[in-house]
Amino acid sequence: MGGGRKNLKRASEEKHVTLQDGQSIMQVVSLRGSNLIEVMDARGEKSLALFPAKFQKSMWIKRGSFVVVDESGKIEALESGSKVACLVCKVLFYEQVRALQKSTEWPEIFKDDLNERTTAQQENEDDTSDDDGLPPLEANTNRMRPFELHGDEDFESNSDTDDYIVGSHSSTKTI
Repeated sequence: MGGGRKNLKRASEEKHVTLQDGQSIMQVVSLRGSNLIEVMDARGEKSLALFPAKFQKSMWIKRGSFVVVDESGKIEALESGSKVACLVCKVLFYEQVRALQKSTEWPEIFKDDLNERTTAQQENEDDTSDDDGLPPLEANTNRMRPFELHGDEDFESNSDTDDYIVGSHSSTKTI
């Protein structure tokens, strides 16, 4: 494991996260691709953030995750015409989020969201249905269906139809 990945792993194992100047906690709204994510800040404003390549293949995020973002150059970036306003510094894991919820650094807007999410998780645990609220799977139309047999009565054996010639270019002579 290289030095960079060791430091990332060590940072992810820390329980207590301290925010520095220009850093804030944001929630991932959507993944845009090409290392771009859309995040929402404590005021409810959405912006694009760059997910650095150093996190690739070592940390993954999904919609609803929390990240620490450096937005110190946000105003300058937006004034220069750049759509990417901030840079992800750290991905917050479950234990870190739990510790931050108890501190004063945790934004109020995310407290309501977490309460709703835990209530929904408790309701889903109580419901024991097999479908899990997902729609039924659709048929895959990209594949050819295999040849299907529809019963034995269609394939009765006749002496007239037992001999078949297979192949489209075979030439046969009858005498």
